[in-house]
Amino acid sequence: MSARKPPAVSDRVYQFLIFVQVVDTGNFVGAARALKIPPATVSTAIRMLEGELGVRLLHRTTRQVGLTEEGQRVLPMARKIASDLDDIYHLLQSHDHVLKGKLHVGVPSRIASRLMAPALPALLQRHPGLDLTVSSCEWPLDLIKEGVDCVIRIGDPIDDAMVYKPLDLLDMVSCASPGYVAANGVPKHPDDLARHWAVGCSQSIDAQPTPWSYTDRSGAARSAPVRHRATVNNMDSRLAFCLAGIGLIQAPRLDVQHLLTNGELVEVLPDWPAAPMPIAALYLHRHQRSRRLVAFIDWFQALLDRSEA
Repeated sequence: MSARKPPAVSDRVYQFLIFVQVVDTGNFVGAARALKIPPATVSTAIRMLEGELGVRLLHRTTRQVGLTEEGQRVLPMARKIASDLDDIYHLLQSHDHVLKGKLHVGVPSRIASRLMAPALPALLQRHPGLDLTVSSCEWPLDLIKEGVDCVIRIGDPIDDAMVYKPLDLLDMVSCASPGYVAANGVPKHPDDLARHWAVGCSQSIDAQPTPWSYTDRSGAARSAPVRHRATVNNMDSRLAFCLAGIGLIQAPRLDVQHLLTNGELVEVLPDWPAAPMPIAALYLHRHQRSRRLVAFIDWFQALLDRSEA
């Protein structure tokens, strides 16, 4: 917003943008500095927004602010409003200029190797001044500490402090190795899963593996008991264990389609798929989005669209 003339403080969308900025900076003064507006304007906008909604969104102290319960519920939708508005401006103002400078992104390793790597030469040829660093990691990254501009995450958002830009929904597939089904049979119904083994996935040694989920005939999300005799903390290991015949897995089709095509894995329970898995770009602040980051996110989303097609 800093490069554009601020709208009137009575503009409801602008009030939501200010609300998000207050949360991101932790106080009214920081939000005013980021948006290049007077602190009194920030205070007035929040007061008007709370008056319009009829609830208090923020707890105020002399040094910082915190979210009320209502504020926590409003924040994700307010972030989407802010992100969508920013996307409109970038769409109308961006042109295919040559990009220059450093860009550091965090991407799951299998996405980096299978989806990004084949397409990167064309991107770097088009923008020879772009200095791209890719951190391939399954674990959440500290964007500030590690100097990361954005991360690509598969799964639901886990940090309200970051802008969450949805990119796509990935179809899920349940699969097993031919060796596993030869030894254990093919589950015909989710009720059969209680007699099968699965490869669990958990990012913490103390956490329970993700339960087996599926969609019933009415479209409702369900879960089924399944036994785990091995648990891993990343998709590459999970695929390797599945290929070895240790158990069944659920995975985004993007990760396993090449293995299904060449027969190294077989699909099971195709009539009871898990709900699609969201994939999104996460970054810290809207006003810090560089043209490099906007261009990368657009490029990555185009890769997803082509892979889905």
